[in-house]
Amino acid sequence: MTKAEIVAQIAQKTGIEKVAIQATVEEFMNVVKESLAEGENVYLRGFGSFIIKKRAEKTGRNISKNTTIIIPAHNIPSFKPAKTFVNDVKKNTK
Repeated sequence: MTKAEIVAQIAQKTGIEKVAIQATVEEFMNVVKESLAEGENVYLRGFGSFIIKKRAEKTGRNISKNTTIIIPAHNIPSFKPAKTFVNDVKKNTK
């Protein structure tokens, strides 16, 4: 499902114009990105959490040059679904 399909479904179910729905969805994504960039996790009860995971420094290999490189510690965004979300998907997956 794409963002356009999500916007179309919400517009169909609520009767609100697609333009307004698209602006709302875009702003939601911007707020989540900005919050994670500032180091804040986003918790949506019953849906899940957008969290920041910390990756430790590690040694990697550049196979083409046959050298080792140090990959510095860094943060990555992650999504952890709520238990009810996971259970609903398990029940409805065919």
